[in-house]
Amino acid sequence: MYRTRLLCAVVGVSLLAVVADGSQATAPGALSPELRAQVRDGQFGVVTSLRGLPLGVRDALQMLFGSRTLAIAEPGAEFQRTDVVVNPSLPFPRLSAAGCSMRYCLVYYERGGFAHTWHVALFHWTPAATRFEWGGSAPGGLKTIDDVRQAILSGRIEGGQSGF
Repeated sequence: MYRTRLLCAVVGVSLLAVVADGSQATAPGALSPELRAQVRDGQFGVVTSLRGLPLGVRDALQMLFGSRTLAIAEPGAEFQRTDVVVNPSLPFPRLSAAGCSMRYCLVYYERGGFAHTWHVALFHWTPAATRFEWGGSAPGGLKTIDDVRQAILSGRIEGGQSGF
């Protein structure tokens, strides 16, 4: 039994070393160098309400949340902070900060419910099409879109496209 565990550990470490050494590809969930450059260098104008987001981004958020309508509270508005539903008309997510450049939108939002969490989503958008590019779990309390950008660039956002 001990030899089997040791062999599995050695093979696992060896495979990890081969993957890490033999590829310059971005790790799963990590922000690609191209997207990192967009976040770092993009001129993101502040968006203060949901209506300020392009229609395609609002539609993409709706799909991301898996809802028939875009049920997300405006910044500062009431929302379902916990899993104890006091007012069923309140949405679980709330927009905290957002910013858009000519081709990308960053959206920082919090999600209430059983666990109160914060998330970031990065969308590529044009008038013709919008697509989710990257996202992840974020620290709470970021106030501005520049705070969000700095958190992304410093690696404080745990990237990954699932779990939203």
